[in-house]
Order: sequence, then C-alpha cells, then structure tokens
Amino acid sequence: MRVGIADLPLHHGKAPRWLFSRMVRLGGEISKILILEFGKEEFLKRISNPFFFQAFGCVLGYDWHSSGLSTTLTAALKEAINKEKLGVKILGGKGGTSRKTPKEIEDLEKEFNFSSKKIKELKYISKIVAKVDNCAIQDGYQLYHHSLFVTEDGKWAVIQQGMNVKKRLARRYHWLSSKVENFVVEPHTAIVGFKEDNVLNMVAKESEECRKASVDLVKEDVTRLKKFFYSPFGLIKYFKMPEAHTFDYRVYKKLEELHEFNPKNYEELLSFEGVGPKTVRALALIAKLIYGIEASWVDPCKYTFAHGGKDRVPYPVDRKAYDETIRTLKEIIEKAEIGEREKLDALKKLNEKFLL
Repeated sequence: MRVGIADLPLHHGKAPRWLFSRMVRLGGEISKILILEFGKEEFLKRISNPFFFQAFGCVLGYDWHSSGLSTTLTAALKEAINKEKLGVKILGGKGGTSRKTPKEIEDLEKEFNFSSKKIKELKYISKIVAKVDNCAIQDGYQLYHHSLFVTEDGKWAVIQQGMNVKKRLARRYHWLSSKVENFVVEPHTAIVGFKEDNVLNMVAKESEECRKASVDLVKEDVTRLKKFFYSPFGLIKYFKMPEAHTFDYRVYKKLEELHEFNPKNYEELLSFEGVGPKTVRALALIAKLIYGIEASWVDPCKYTFAHGGKDRVPYPVDRKAYDETIRTLKEIIEKAEIGEREKLDALKKLNEKFLL
C-alpha cells in the first residue's frame, strides 16, 4: 500500500450543510485546544504540515481523496477561528474569495495593531507566494485557492491549491513563515499531489544558475533576444530557431519593461507586475540556449478517519459520535480555562501514546 500520497481528484459541488456546520464547530474546538496548549506558532506549524492538514480534514469527516478537503477545511476553520479572540486570523479562500485577501489584510491594521509597513509586507507575501506557485513552478496546475493564516505577532502560513482541469486533479502547496529564508529557493514546507513529469521548477536549488542568468538577460540589451520571439503578425521571424524555443512576441515586450525596471535579483524579477509563466519559461529556455545553463525539470511535489467520510468512504459519517466529540472537546476547553486540567492532560497523554 502506498503511504504519504494524496491524489486529490477534482470533486465538484459543496459539502452538505449538516456536515459543514459540524466541521466548523469541531474544527474550532480542536484549534482552540491546539492554540491553548501549544501556542499560535505551533498551530501554524501544524497547519503547514501536509500530513496533519490531511488528517485534520479527515477527522472532520471530509474525503481523504478529494480536492475539496483543502478548500472546505480552510473555510470551516476561517468561520470558526475568526470570530474567536485567539490571536489568529484566516484570510482569503476559494475562487473570488481569494481576491479579497488584500482588503482582509488591511483590516488587520486595526484588529492586530499592525503598522502600515507590516500590512504592506503581508500583502507582498500574499502576492509572491501565488507568483511562485503559478509561475516559478510550472506543473500544469492553475491556482484557484489561497488562504493566509496570520497571528497577532506577524507569523504566517499559506495553504494554496491549484487544479489541472485536463487531468481532473488538484495539488496543494504549504508555506510557513519560519521555513522561508528565500521566496525563490525551495521555500515550501510541502507540495502535495500526484507527481508529474517534465515540470519547470525555478525554485529548486539546482536552478540557481538559471535564476541568475534570467536576471542577467533582462539587465543586458534585450534587443538581441528578439530573434527568439514570434513577430507581432504571428510569423516566426527567424526560421533558424527551434520551435520549442520561439515565444510569443508579447513576452518580448515584457522583457523590455523588465529591462527598464532593472531587477536586482530573481525575486524582484518574478514579483514584477505582469511577469507570468510564459516570461519565466522563455528566460529559462533562452538561458539554456545562450549559456548552456539548465533549470531543474524535477517536480518538487514530495491519513486518517475518526468520524467517517462525506461520500461514505470508508464508512458514512456517524453524526451522533461527531456531535458527542464536539461536546466533549468543548467541555474540556471550558474546564481548562478555569483551571480544571485533568481531562486536557489525559487527552495529551492519549495523544502521546498513539502519536496522533
């Protein structure tokens, strides 16, 4: 049996209301215990761990093999946690909700007393992690979900998910602030999904020289790169170029803008407005043609039930047991808050014994 792999096939539709409401309540109680016992930073660390995240979704009754686990779990946690005073906020979400992230970040200025500098930093983080997963890693998955977890002391984690419509698969990208030393050098805690062939991975350590060459190309006279691009009329101007290394002329116009911008490093290049997968790929392949520098083409992509699963896998959700779990955890938290920690300590010992 394979372990440590989640294929995450695309599933349409929504979680039934009876299940989602319970996911909100149980997810909220579990999160409270985690934050109460281990702190906000440990909560982020757990969320950014793909095995914990997957198990968390399954414990709440969602399908282990569904793309919806990521989006539904983060939505349930957002509804549960954001109304509590736990020093943690969850921003963004699926589809159009993800585009509200900048405004939700601005709201933290008052709620967490963040400086305008911190707000600007968080907005940049939200933007650059999406750029990396959409452009610097070209694996065939288009992002459609972006959730930013932020603590009152400025720590953060990101859960993103992309879809490959043709293959009907999704993959999930995990980030943690304490893990990121450089946004463009192996910054993820994990990437979960089905491993693909021939993936351009510009954030691999092995792509360091290609990243440098990409910056050098746009800093120099870009007119000498014109021969690598289609003409504005859709014709190949220079027939000596291999077809695989001839690109859309609009990318060349973006290189002219980048030349004027004069990026200091690859992160600045990637974060430049309008730089997308085509620009990243063109620079990587031109660097190979001119300098013989090869980027990495290795995919960086590297569970558990307690109450059943939404689609009756491995068995139907036991609603009575689910509600009893919520009541039990709620009681444990309420007693712990007034100093009666016996049940909470027993829960910790149970956790240590079974390594949950």
